[in-house]
Amino acid sequence: MAIDHYENFPVASILLPRHLREAVGQVYWFARSADDLADEGDAIAEERLRQLRAFDRQLDAIAAGEPLDARCEFARFSDLAALIASWPLSIEHFHHLLSAFMQDVTTKRYADYASVLDYCNRSANPVGRLMLELYRKMTPQRRLKSDAICSALQLINFWQDVAVDALKGRIYLPEDDLARFGVKAEAILAGDPGPNWMALMQFECDRTRTLMLSGASLAFELPGRIGFELRLVVQGGLRILERLKGVQYDVFERRPVLGHRDWMVLLLRALTMARHGP
Repeated sequence: MAIDHYENFPVASILLPRHLREAVGQVYWFARSADDLADEGDAIAEERLRQLRAFDRQLDAIAAGEPLDARCEFARFSDLAALIASWPLSIEHFHHLLSAFMQDVTTKRYADYASVLDYCNRSANPVGRLMLELYRKMTPQRRLKSDAICSALQLINFWQDVAVDALKGRIYLPEDDLARFGVKAEAILAGDPGPNWMALMQFECDRTRTLMLSGASLAFELPGRIGFELRLVVQGGLRILERLKGVQYDVFERRPVLGHRDWMVLLLRALTMARHGP
């Protein structure tokens, strides 16, 4: 892909078993490519939706065992079809990802926390569910824990990227929370959210940390390197929350990211992580 992305959380790292790396890479390709169609470049909304619907039709063709549309701008759907057939993976997870990315094109505000979580349920949680299917470790309880981790990661990205999303006219902070803390959407878009900003962001980040920890024990239920990778992912999310607090949630002046020194901290914390704590 031509677009360069900063990633907080490595996807197909060397910690993954070799036989899973290509499969995980295919899932990442789909999610990243579709997300870019929704967010990157200068295309108008109608063109973005057209291309995302083309992705959706390709998924329908895969599900029906029909020939793929060779006119689709991206040619890797044949590889994705083979992946879905060989594991097998639930194609609904891919459809849910697309529905969230289409929503990004059309929706700029969220009324309450439930509506934000509904978005997370389609934009992030399907990736965790696909990973559980690839690991052949899916159970109802593990799915719930995976959903908690993935939703928390998505929320952390929202809080980290408030200023970035504001440039696109988009605010993921729930409108009822804005009203509760006396923060105006217009002020966020202007980059000057006012004196109550820190209290609002601390509330959101504390709630997100609780959500992350509610699913963290999943990292001890998955074997070997897969479980250790998930411990790193959990610790990466918690570290970003620490970084946000460290800059007093002023994401308009500096977007907190993980640097080389952070990865040593994450490694140590993953090694010493307790089953029922951070």
